[in-house]
Amino acid sequence: MKKIIISTIAVSALLFTTSCEHDFDTDVKDVVVSKGEADFKTYVALGNSLTSGYRDGALYADGQKESYPSMIAQQMKLVGGGDFKQPMMPDNNGGLLLNVGGANIQIANTKLYIDSFINGSPDLKNANGGVATTLTNTVLPGPFNNLGVPGAKVAHLLADNYGNVAGVIPKTANPYFVRFASSPTTSVIKDFKAQSPTFFSLWIGNNDALLYALAGADPSVETLTPPAMFAQYYNALIAEIATTNAKGVVANIPSVTSIPSLTTIPTNPLTAAVLGNGNVAAGEANIDNLNASLYGPLNQILTAFGAGDRIKPLSKTAANPLLIKDETLPDLKVQITSAAAASGNAQLVALATYLGNTYGQARQAKAGDLVPLTTKAEIGKAEPTALAALSAKGVAYPFADKYILIPSEIADINTAIDAYNVTIKAAAASKGYAFVDANKKMNELGSKSGVYWDGVKYTASFVTGGAFSLDGVHLTGRGYAIIANEFIKSINATYKSTLPQVNANNYSGIKFP
Repeated sequence: MKKIIISTIAVSALLFTTSCEHDFDTDVKDVVVSKGEADFKTYVALGNSLTSGYRDGALYADGQKESYPSMIAQQMKLVGGGDFKQPMMPDNNGGLLLNVGGANIQIANTKLYIDSFINGSPDLKNANGGVATTLTNTVLPGPFNNLGVPGAKVAHLLADNYGNVAGVIPKTANPYFVRFASSPTTSVIKDFKAQSPTFFSLWIGNNDALLYALAGADPSVETLTPPAMFAQYYNALIAEIATTNAKGVVANIPSVTSIPSLTTIPTNPLTAAVLGNGNVAAGEANIDNLNASLYGPLNQILTAFGAGDRIKPLSKTAANPLLIKDETLPDLKVQITSAAAASGNAQLVALATYLGNTYGQARQAKAGDLVPLTTKAEIGKAEPTALAALSAKGVAYPFADKYILIPSEIADINTAIDAYNVTIKAAAASKGYAFVDANKKMNELGSKSGVYWDGVKYTASFVTGGAFSLDGVHLTGRGYAIIANEFIKSINATYKSTLPQVNANNYSGIKFP
């Protein structure tokens, strides 16, 4: 009879928190470990940054050691699995340099860490003073079992020359793949097939939506892969994988709009304390000035055109919303300018033209908008094109599209992800591959009840949840262990193997100062 591993704390959690998800309830001690119908001799993992072990905004050695494929590979070793080689970074700073014409150019940031807490919020810094030490140009000898390439979309895994250092600056190649590609002209899928894998994992497609979401759905910065194009590339990738006759496991894509990077910063962070840099009295004075010089007059102008709900005066006692540009709103710049033109006052017309151009589609952020973590550092920074007195971004000058996700953009992204996931599940089913519903697991992490492992609760809360790293996108070692177990459960169910799950609590989480 199988013996369930449940600690005393976990029993209490089970009795009194029955709505929580418990991962440990399928982990067993007294079961003979078997490979079932699978062959784990040569396991190769395909994917992006999530597969590589990327976390805290960088790829670094300790993170790679806790990649979910390396965890799975350790369990596979129990039933004849081979060594699992990863293209290791040389240190724990992370970040990348590219040598061009004898000069080193930094092309990726070093990892984030918590330097201290300010008013209860973590003050994040970059390791090694933000200076990278790893050269992209230094190519590592392979082959490598972990072919996770940070930043890769589905199409990139099929692309020749994706590891050509000459393509890094024009963005036709990937600096991380440059480090371990078998040749400059190869593709990720070719390096995969060259190893004749007996088993594979595939978790790819996040970046087809995620990068667009993190860029505030600004198409001039990033693009959202159209579902039809995604299906074309994904099915082509599956067809290439199938030529190896390897068995494998495929995972779908989580909703990228529910991760901490997009749910942590409130839409109304502008308190008197914030606007006064910690000095409430100074902040209240700033609010008075803003209301007199901008918010009050704008409210009057917009009210005259039936849009008075867009911008209202700031409060001294409540938290105030960010000022943003919403391109879905009717643009009132013509009406504003035309009204001033009737006065015949050239100065008034000039001012109205500026106000119309700047605030014609402006509104205050509201529930349903999402603010990326990276936007926090931009709040209050001067916008060079603005009037000096009204140049504070998000405060007196509306944040541009790339800083904010609005509801219509969120809907477009989630609609695309839903379509991607239909493609992924159908592709897995067509080949008989094991399937991981990563979207469901991430939704569990994002719920209030979270996920429990042997008495320890994990959620998607930034810093305190334990599952997500300091970039709010990638997981901690513990978070990756939770995902590794989802892969293991799916592998066991499909191939009748009995790989044991990993103990999530044995891996690293957020490091506090």
